[in-house]
Amino acid sequence: MPNSSSMAQFLLLAFSDRQELQLLHFWLFLGISLAALLGNGLILSAVACDQHLHTPRDFFLLHLSLTDLGCICTTVPKAMHNSLWNTTTISYTGCAAQVFLFMFFMSAEFFLLTIMCYDRYVAICKALHYGTLLGSRACAHMAAAAWASVFLYSLLQTANTFSLPLCQGNALGQFFCEIPQTLKLSCSHSGYRRELGLIVVSACLWFCCFIFIVFSYVQIFRAVLRIPSEQGRHKAFSTCLPHLAVVSLFLSTGTFAHSKLPSISSLSLDLALSVLYSVLPSALNPLIYSLRNQELKDAIRKMMTGCFSGAIKCLFSGV
Repeated sequence: MPNSSSMAQFLLLAFSDRQELQLLHFWLFLGISLAALLGNGLILSAVACDQHLHTPRDFFLLHLSLTDLGCICTTVPKAMHNSLWNTTTISYTGCAAQVFLFMFFMSAEFFLLTIMCYDRYVAICKALHYGTLLGSRACAHMAAAAWASVFLYSLLQTANTFSLPLCQGNALGQFFCEIPQTLKLSCSHSGYRRELGLIVVSACLWFCCFIFIVFSYVQIFRAVLRIPSEQGRHKAFSTCLPHLAVVSLFLSTGTFAHSKLPSISSLSLDLALSVLYSVLPSALNPLIYSLRNQELKDAIRKMMTGCFSGAIKCLFSGV
C-alpha cells in the first residue's frame, strides 16, 4: 500500500466541539457498549451451555451475536477514546484495520441473516426434511462458507481501497473509518473506477441476498396462511418475527444512511444515522431475539439464577 509512507494518520469527525458534549457522547457509547456486551454475551453463554439450544436456529444466532460484538468493538472503543481525550486522530494502519473489520462483521451479519432466513423457510415450508437439510454438518459448512467468503471479500475491498493514492487531505466525514469516506479522498480516476466495479459487484451480491430473503418470506407467509388453526399460524409466525425485525432494522438503517439525499444532509444528521446503523443494532438484536424465544429466555434465566446462587453460596461460605 503506497500511501502508508506518505500519510501517517486520518482525522475522524468529532461529535461536538464542546468537551461537555464529548463526555456525554462517551457515556452514551459506554452504556450502549455495555448493553451490547451483556446481551450478546448472555446469548453466547446460553447457547453454548444449554443442550436445548443446540438447534440450527440457535447455532446461527450464536454466530450472529459474534458479529454484533465484532461490529461494536470495531468502531466504538476508538470513538470513546477520542471523545474522552478530545482528539480526532487515527493512525493509517488503525484506519485500514477498522475498515477491514467493520466490513467483515457487517457483511458476515448480512450473510448470516440470509442463512437464518433459509433456516426459517425450511422449518416452516419443508418441516419434514428439516433434520436432513439442516443437519449439524450442513450448518457448520454454511457458517464456514459465510465467514470465509466475507473474509476474502473484505480483504479485497480494503486492499483495493487503500492502494489508491489519496490527495484530498486526510479528514474523514465520519466518526469511524469506512470505504465511502476514504474513497472521497482519492484522486485516482482509474483506481476509483476499479473500486466502483467492486462496489457494483457487491451491490449485486447484496441484492441477490435481499431477493432471496424476500422470496423466502413470501413462501413462508403462504405456508403459514395455509395452517388451519389460528394458534398454529401464530406459533409459526412468531418464530419468524424476531428474524424479520432484525433484517428490517439492518437493511433500513444501512440503506437510509447511505442513500439519503444531499439536500437533507447535515453534520448532526449524518452522525446520528451512522450511529443508528453501525452501533445501535448490536445492542438491540439480543433484545429482539430474546423477546419471542421462550427457550432462550428460560436458558438465560436458569444460567443467571445458577450464577447468582453460586455467588451467594461463595459469599456465605467465606463468612
